[in-house]
Amino acid sequence: MDGVTGEETREGVTLTNLDQPLFDGAEATKRDLVDYLDAVADRLVPVLRDRALSVVRVRPGQEPFMQKNLPKYAPPWIERVSVWADSSRRQVTYALGNDRRTLIWFGNQRAVEFHPALFAGDHFTHLVLDLDPPEGSESFGLAVRAAFLVRQALADAGLAGAVKTSGAKGVHVFVPVEPGIPMADLAAATRAIGARAERVDPGLATTAFIREDRAGKVFIDSTRAGGATVVAAYSPRIRPGVPVSFPVPWSDLDRVTPRDFTIRTAAALVEKADPWAGEMPEPQRLPAGLVEEGHTIPVARVQAMHEGKRRARARREAT
Repeated sequence: MDGVTGEETREGVTLTNLDQPLFDGAEATKRDLVDYLDAVADRLVPVLRDRALSVVRVRPGQEPFMQKNLPKYAPPWIERVSVWADSSRRQVTYALGNDRRTLIWFGNQRAVEFHPALFAGDHFTHLVLDLDPPEGSESFGLAVRAAFLVRQALADAGLAGAVKTSGAKGVHVFVPVEPGIPMADLAAATRAIGARAERVDPGLATTAFIREDRAGKVFIDSTRAGGATVVAAYSPRIRPGVPVSFPVPWSDLDRVTPRDFTIRTAAALVEKADPWAGEMPEPQRLPAGLVEEGHTIPVARVQAMHEGKRRARARREAT
């Protein structure tokens, strides 16, 4: 090892600048990131396997950026998949995070966050609710309360899910679903669960997609179905102290904070067991009534786009 540059080789990957700070406020080095990814590979690889992978990288002196297309200089041994992107109307070659060596290579590229697709192979695997609280010192506590609303809505529909911290200020609820569910039906069921959770306590939670309409409430984001990504369980986040998105039993959710799980503490917590796999229910069939209800609920992004245009027109007419 070169003590000046912090160079070494691990799993056949040449690592460089290991002793540099990871990013401003990280309180961690690039070596800490690589060591963490190496230590949790047996837990992280299963949640990434065979899923188109986007990563968020951070370079010294630059803003973090999301990388979807695998760069041409990537080693040929990284498994990959080509996916058509409607937004850019082109084929995108994504990496597949299928082994430890790939994680270590990405760590050397300063890929801090790992955002896999919600489909593996040719089928969607999870219904996901992303709970985004308003700013404030009690924001995570509000997200936790909203998560229990989602849990109640799921239970009322005969469904069950697992929960994890987002690694930022929010909470993610994952509901595994049986293969073969059409994307439109999965998206509809997600909207219906979000709407039902909102109805349980409309003073706490909202499905309002337009931020100015949320009035300090927790946003139940039901738009993650389809081609969207969600940060993986065990993935670090580009936040002060480098917290980790971490699975928590429902019974412990109101006893933890995002700061409890960082790249310095999380590896030891998964050394003997995989809590994400342990808490995840078996894949479930979506109730027909839930899907039907969801199809009557407008798609949030589309509704917000039309409402934004209407408000802009009203402002112009008022001036």
